[in-house]
Amino acid sequence: MSLSRILGGRVRKGSEKSGSSPSRRAPSSSPRKKSANNNSAHQGQDDDYFGDEKLDDLGLVHALATDLHLRDTTQAIQYLRAHMFSPIPAKGAGMNSTRIADTLNFRKHLPPLVTVSHVQILLSSPSAVEREVAELVRAGFIRKIEVVKRGEIGETLILSSDLEKMLDDAQHLSETTQVLFKAYLKENPMARKVQRAELPSLAVNELFRAGFLTAHHTDTSSLSHMMNLYSRPEDKASLVSIENVSKQATGSLGAVGGVGAVHMVGGSGGGARLPANTTEMQLAVPGNGTFLKLVAAALEHLVSLLSKSRYREAPEDVLRERWNGGVAKDEAAYMAKKSRGEFAGILPGQTRKWKQFRGLAFEWILQEAVGSGLVEIFETGSVGRGIRVI
Repeated sequence: MSLSRILGGRVRKGSEKSGSSPSRRAPSSSPRKKSANNNSAHQGQDDDYFGDEKLDDLGLVHALATDLHLRDTTQAIQYLRAHMFSPIPAKGAGMNSTRIADTLNFRKHLPPLVTVSHVQILLSSPSAVEREVAELVRAGFIRKIEVVKRGEIGETLILSSDLEKMLDDAQHLSETTQVLFKAYLKENPMARKVQRAELPSLAVNELFRAGFLTAHHTDTSSLSHMMNLYSRPEDKASLVSIENVSKQATGSLGAVGGVGAVHMVGGSGGGARLPANTTEMQLAVPGNGTFLKLVAAALEHLVSLLSKSRYREAPEDVLRERWNGGVAKDEAAYMAKKSRGEFAGILPGQTRKWKQFRGLAFEWILQEAVGSGLVEIFETGSVGRGIRVI
C-alpha cells in the first residue's frame, strides 16, 4: 500500500479545513439560533449566552402576575408579603443554625410593607390601582406611609389590621397610648401628618420613641443617605453626604446630618428624644428604614448584575442564575454529586442572596425593579424573556 493512499483521507480533511469547499463552511450566526430554538428556554442558558451579543426584541412584557386569582390591591399586598423571600433549603443550605435563626428573625421583624409601584406593576393597571388605593385609604382598610426623598420605594402601603397588630405588640407603648392612637387613625384614615396638639404629650413621646411617629421636616434638599439608581434628579444630594457635612462646624448637629437625620431616612426612633419645637410629625412604621435599605441594596445589586453584559441586558434565566449565585439548580443532582465526592458548586448560604439579602426572591425583586423604572422585560423569541437596564 502506497504512502499517498494511506494519507489520502488526512490530506482531504486538511483541504476542507483550509477552505477549499466554502459550501461546507458553517454560518457564523445560525448555530447559536438553531441551538436556542431546539433547546428549552429554561435549559443551557449559561452555555449559549456570553453577554456579548444583543438580544432580539419582539416587544415589551407588560403582565408580570403569575397568579391569575389576584383581583384587587388587598390581595396583591398579601401575595407580595407571602412571596418576598425564598424558603430556606432543606438540605445543603450552607448555613448553621445560628445563621438560619438570624435569617428567620430578620424576616419576622421586617414590617409588612409593599411599595405602591410594586402593586401597580403586579396588577398591570397603574391608574386603576391608584384609584383603588385612594378608595381603600379613604375607607380605612389600608394606610399609605411615605418617606420623603426616597423615590418610588418611598411610597409604601400597609394593611390597617397589620398596623394595629404592630401597635398591640409594641412593648414601649402603654395601653392608653395604643387606644388613643388607634382611635386617631380610624378618625383620620387619610392623614399622613399628625399635629402635636392633637394627641397628649405623653402619648406623642411614646409613639415617637417606638417609631410610629417621626419629626416632619420641610427642607427641600434630599434626605436620602443612599444615592442609588432609583433616585430622582432632585434627590442626588444628602444632608449626611460628605459635601454637606464638610461645610458644617465641627461638633455641631449639622456635622452629623442635623436634627432628625435618622428619622428622615426612615429610621424608627430607637429612644431618640423629640425636639421641643416640633409641631408637626409624620406617620411612620417601625423598621421602615430596614425595609428601604434592603430593597435599595437589592435593586442596586440587580442592576449591577445586568451591567456585567455588554449591552446591559440578559435572558431572564441567566439573570436568575446570577442572582442565585450560580448554585446548583437541581437539589437531587447536587446531592448525587456530593455523594460521589464531586464538586457540587457554591452552597446557597455562601451567596450574596442569603448573606446580605436574607434569601430575597428573584421574581420579587425583579418586579420591584420593573415597578421602580430601572429595568424592562421583553420577548426575545429564542431564549425566553430578556431583561435590560433602562
